[in-house]
Amino acid sequence: MTKFGEEKVNSCKISAVIPAAGQSLRFGGKTPKQFKDIAGQPLLFHALKPFLSQSAITEIIVVVPTDWIATLSTVIKQIDSQGKIRLVEGGKRRQDSVFNGIKATAEDTEIVIIHDAGRPFITEQMIVDCITACNNHDGAIVALPARDTVKEVSTGSHHIKDTIPRETIWLAQTPQAFPKKILIEALGSAHTNNVSGTDEAALVERLGYQVAVVEGSPKNFKITTLEDWQYAASILEGKDD
Repeated sequence: MTKFGEEKVNSCKISAVIPAAGQSLRFGGKTPKQFKDIAGQPLLFHALKPFLSQSAITEIIVVVPTDWIATLSTVIKQIDSQGKIRLVEGGKRRQDSVFNGIKATAEDTEIVIIHDAGRPFITEQMIVDCITACNNHDGAIVALPARDTVKEVSTGSHHIKDTIPRETIWLAQTPQAFPKKILIEALGSAHTNNVSGTDEAALVERLGYQVAVVEGSPKNFKITTLEDWQYAASILEGKDD
């Protein structure tokens, strides 16, 4: 069945970039969390599957640590029968890794969609919705509207400085999609001016571009802590109530 907006998604060339070059030191051991098995497969594989299933995605660039390229080149064949995935070397920061991935995309790529390797619960519909919104703006991200009251707190004293209307607050997730030319401009400018951004949208916004938001899901969380890992494992193994 064709989902809403899929006709437009299929009308341009789209590449996915999956930054997976982090060391995840807080998890311990020598294996970064994105390559550790969860519910029988590496965490990275769970994040990749919706991109492999989505016909609009013509290639998937996975950005990994240099010393993992040889190992993953063999392992990745377990899920990539179409030959969609290519591995490239990561950089010092996330945005450096993303930039490496973008520069490795096909020359005729029009839109790049970026997704965290540590978010295993992305769906094909999120991909379609994000790209569809990107077609009508300078970019689009999946995000969640804040459900709790938001307080601005001073760094030193932890005293409340202000209560921010939650109607204006959204919590950014991935995927995030942008025209390739805009991403290259934003990341190139950040590199030249030694600017670090917490996500690609921040670097695009910095140049004055208008980035849209599409609503995501609380389930699309990023595995950051051991508690996150255990919760994700319970969902993937069907043990979550």
